[in-house]
Amino acid sequence: MSYGAAILGCAGTRLSGAEKRFFRDADPFGYILFARNLEDAGQIRALTAELREAVGRAAPIFIDQEGGRVQRLRPPLARDWPPPFDHVRQHRLHAGRAMYLRYRIIAAELRALGIDGNCAPMLDVARPDTHPFLRNRCYGETRDLVIEIGRAVAQGHLDGGVLPVMKHMPGHGLAQRDSHHALPRITQSDAELDATDFAAFRPFADLPLGMTAHLVFEALDPEPATVSPRMIALIRERLGFDGFLMTDDISMEALSGSVPERGRASIEAGCDAVLHCNGDMTEMLALMRYVGTMGDAAEARAEAALAARRAAPDVDIADLADQLEALPTERPA
Repeated sequence: MSYGAAILGCAGTRLSGAEKRFFRDADPFGYILFARNLEDAGQIRALTAELREAVGRAAPIFIDQEGGRVQRLRPPLARDWPPPFDHVRQHRLHAGRAMYLRYRIIAAELRALGIDGNCAPMLDVARPDTHPFLRNRCYGETRDLVIEIGRAVAQGHLDGGVLPVMKHMPGHGLAQRDSHHALPRITQSDAELDATDFAAFRPFADLPLGMTAHLVFEALDPEPATVSPRMIALIRERLGFDGFLMTDDISMEALSGSVPERGRASIEAGCDAVLHCNGDMTEMLALMRYVGTMGDAAEARAEAALAARRAAPDVDIADLADQLEALPTERPA
């Protein structure tokens, strides 16, 4: 099996004939869904089935379902959640258990709709001046708290049959600009980064998938991490991560050049697949001509990631919700 080196979006709530033909030929490793693709439960299940039928296999289908602001599924399709940062503070004494239950519920809701990958845990260590777009999506302001909560979040996904994608490697918490629109530049020393931001990812080398960050670490390389061979080598060697590494959305304006050029640069830097989210057919056609199919090492990591995908066990979501509700809470200071 030689997968297309991409994870792609689609335009609407069902596939057009042109999309079906394109996905058949491009054979992307997987797909990602957004609010534009989500109408009701029956439609989502039909769409996920169509996406897999187009490539003739059980391709992974991802979503961003962090809770809080970044939550593609909303009621009545899925529960609403407070921002992760706030939820952790509310359950300060039992935060690990609370976040395990939260993401175990999320995993069950996703699998019921045919979705089996989620772009979480987010292991970025927040600071007081972290950009507002990112800050309340984080789990805490200390490395150790982020590690504790990140492990609970990852396990909640895995126990629910959903592949977790840790992000944003090797650490986005110092960013003071939104990488959707501008390139963040991190000026801290290598030693400080290694002790905190990079260190938050190191205990998660066993996870099956990771996502890069579009930002520059000036002490290490002038290029954004996603397209920097040196930073991808840091993720592989210093962080010890040998799992499947996808880019953050390649359409984000933190990166320069055309979308296909960005995609090719990320593959040449050492990423395994390019994430392209907007479903624009013209962009996707051009992108796939630039990135092609995975090499042997990327394909082996892709197969290992898929092997971590477990069958979805039966679970009583109401019981999980009751367990979460029973945990003591406190009002954040």
